Amino acid sequence: MNRRELDPTASPRHSFGALLRSSREALGWTQQDLAAAMGYSDSYISAVETGRKSTSRKFVREADRALGTGQTLELVWVGMRKRGFLEGFPEHAAQEARAAKIRIYEPNVIPGLLQTKAYASAIEAAAVQRGSSTPDQAEERVKFLLVRQRLHKRAEPPVIHAVIDESAIRRPVGGVETMLAQLDHLADMASRPHVIFQIAPFSLAEHAPFVSFVTLLTFADRSVIGYTESAAQGYVVREESTVRMWERAYDRLQVEALTRAATLDRIHKARKEL
Repeated sequence: MNRRELDPTASPRHSFGALLRSSREALGWTQQDLAAAMGYSDSYISAVETGRKSTSRKFVREADRALGTGQTLELVWVGMRKRGFLEGFPEHAAQEARAAKIRIYEPNVIPGLLQTKAYASAIEAAAVQRGSSTPDQAEERVKFLLVRQRLHKRAEPPVIHAVIDESAIRRPVGGVETMLAQLDHLADMASRPHVIFQIAPFSLAEHAPFVSFVTLLTFADRSVIGYTESAAQGYVVREESTVRMWERAYDRLQVEALTRAATLDRIHKARKEL
């Protein structure tokens, strides 16, 4: 059988199809295996995976059930259809779900994959107050984040290396109690074997190599793509020269950021000062 290459950038439908295929193949299943488990024809599975057909929420929920992916496929599908997410972000989330390694630099807040629900909810509530989001959109984004965080519970979770600016642990998002719980959560996450967490101290100043949020996703075949955001849009970056430049900058950032022990000391200090 000829295997059709997928282009997840072609459309949201193609991006979802690529995620469905990667989720299926992660189990070693054929399209016939998935069709039998879901009660659909293998030709329909093929049409969805290759982006030739759109599908329904019922199908997506059945796929999550059959593949054991929780609500990941459903919420990615919802994210691709609703206006509550930045353009480009649902595709990034779909790629994140199959990454073997995730490298993050965050200059302003705790990265989403390391946030508590209360911290994330406080950020979304502020967006509602500013009028840049509706309550429904805010709720959908928090739900979506919690599903993304399920990758921590996989039998073989991806390696997550996060470097954040020191200001992120000093900014009391959601108030003192929410921030105390968030700092405790950070310390707990930093103790997990698949998480590497560092702080870029204030003293790094102008030598910090990035001025905005950046993520690098590495896949099992060692290919790498990047992601960043402006205020209005998310950007999945595949241009090799740009990705390689970001990787070199991230390597420098790792060296210049605090060690694990110094990072934990800085978190405990921030907690005490709260």
